[in-house]
Amino acid sequence: MVGLRKEVMEERTLRWSQTFIPTLKEDPAEAQVPSHRLMVRAGLVRQLVAGAYTYLPLGFRALQKAIRIVREEMDRAGALEILMPAIHPAELWQQTGRFADYGDTLMKVRDRKGALLVLGPTHEEVITDLVRHHINSYRQLPVIFYQIQTKFRDEPRPRFGVLRTREFLMKDAYSFDVDVTHLNQSYDRMYQAYCRIFDRCGLKYVVVEAESGPIGGEASHEFMVLADTGEDALVECERCRYAANLERAEIGARSASVPGPSDSPLRKVHTPGRTTIEQVSAFLQCLPQQMIKTLIYLADGAPVAVLVRGDHEVNEHKLRRALGAARLELADADTIARVTAAPVGFAGPIGLPVKLYADRAVMLVTDGVSGANEADYHLVGVQPGRDFQPDWIGDLRIACDGDACPRCVGALRLRRGIEIGHVFKLGTKYSARLGAHYLDEKGQEHPMVMGCYGIGINRILAALIETSHDDQGIIWSVSLAPYQVLVLPLNVANAELMQTAERIYRELEQQGIEVLLDDRDARAGFKFHDADLLGLPLRVVVGEKALQRGEVELKWRHHRASFTVPVEQAARRAAEEIRRALEHLM
Repeated sequence: MVGLRKEVMEERTLRWSQTFIPTLKEDPAEAQVPSHRLMVRAGLVRQLVAGAYTYLPLGFRALQKAIRIVREEMDRAGALEILMPAIHPAELWQQTGRFADYGDTLMKVRDRKGALLVLGPTHEEVITDLVRHHINSYRQLPVIFYQIQTKFRDEPRPRFGVLRTREFLMKDAYSFDVDVTHLNQSYDRMYQAYCRIFDRCGLKYVVVEAESGPIGGEASHEFMVLADTGEDALVECERCRYAANLERAEIGARSASVPGPSDSPLRKVHTPGRTTIEQVSAFLQCLPQQMIKTLIYLADGAPVAVLVRGDHEVNEHKLRRALGAARLELADADTIARVTAAPVGFAGPIGLPVKLYADRAVMLVTDGVSGANEADYHLVGVQPGRDFQPDWIGDLRIACDGDACPRCVGALRLRRGIEIGHVFKLGTKYSARLGAHYLDEKGQEHPMVMGCYGIGINRILAALIETSHDDQGIIWSVSLAPYQVLVLPLNVANAELMQTAERIYRELEQQGIEVLLDDRDARAGFKFHDADLLGLPLRVVVGEKALQRGEVELKWRHHRASFTVPVEQAARRAAEEIRRALEHLM
């Protein structure tokens, strides 16, 4: 009886008429990107509330495939799987300082006793708390733990379907080592595991240098799928393949100076009410590139002046590193007035009583324009080095398209991407604050050196669809597709045709191929439309005319052309095609 029940259940999940695939003809009104539109239209997901989705049978099968690939490669890399709670005591987050750092993004609840809890967006605190209670000797290190767990972040604007949600599925891993040398080894193991994971998923990705953000740490890399609709900006060198996200991207020292005389006299001009780069450049009929933008920041509470060219923006991550500051923020209007003796919009580098930090592009400006540190006045003819000398000069700005590569003679090109994975060298940020120490061979105590490694499981599916689709629908990779083969009989009322389709379906199943049989009594055009929308990799079409010739049609979803094979060879040939495609991904 148990065996019969198992057989019936397997059959039900493989026949279209007996599973649940609610396809839609029209795009959902709220969908802005292809992956969102197609995941809803193909019946993979449905939204419950903003930022939270139900995965329907096909979507869940694809999600489970991504999970299996991730799990296999993490196990292969020697990581140990655990499962940690989604609810964390707020005290742990307060001890590391991230309770304040995350702000409103951190979801908070109180239990019936009034204890403050948070819904975990990540698990550095929890894993460090676990390790500090159970590992205390260098003999127990190194160790890497990982989990596949639901996470929560109260995104202010959840959008783009499963790409930016409030509830999501993540694989997060954490390494613990005795020193940085051993951390580098663990980091490399995880880095290589990530490459294998995304290769097996059929994703085309780039690895970029990245900032660690609220996670903290000393170095990190992001795995990005290039897509015009991606939310993340990055630069990539067209020559040497250097790549980095905008927060981290370095800029080469080569550049051309702005044309103009270098011996123009310094003059003060009246610029009433003109406070922005656009307003001043229009009023003075100069280029934004000739303007020197002066911003007052508070670095650990102390004011400093930061100079960038008028068409550039300060990179606060670079600035924080240059200043060695733990806290960095733009100064308020009162502080600006106290430092510059002028209201906001009229600050300039000449005569300021604070240290000047200048982006190196500023030093190439000639016949420049800056604020005069006086209400309604600017200076023209400003010459860096002659009229002011910065205390520090370096790379302080956000990279732009066409900037010089920092590694070669090439140029940086601006790209958009979808982050699918991120690896961090955390160092001792969490182990030192939470007391995760070990004793070395001499009995001396040291904080463990940590790494952190995350993959957005949901994003794997969305990123694939975002970059692998056409006007008709999804184009799945063989490794992630809910089913590998679709057997499509065109006329279910034709007994011979259906018997042939059933036979091919059973033979494929016996060979271990994941196959879906479209047994619906519907028009051929309707079934072809749904087949293209779902995008299963290989289609076996059983039609009356071809069957009269003893043939069936095989067609790859990513190819325009189809080909015919004898009926008796159909299952074997389809299975061979699928296996070759899988081998290519491995």
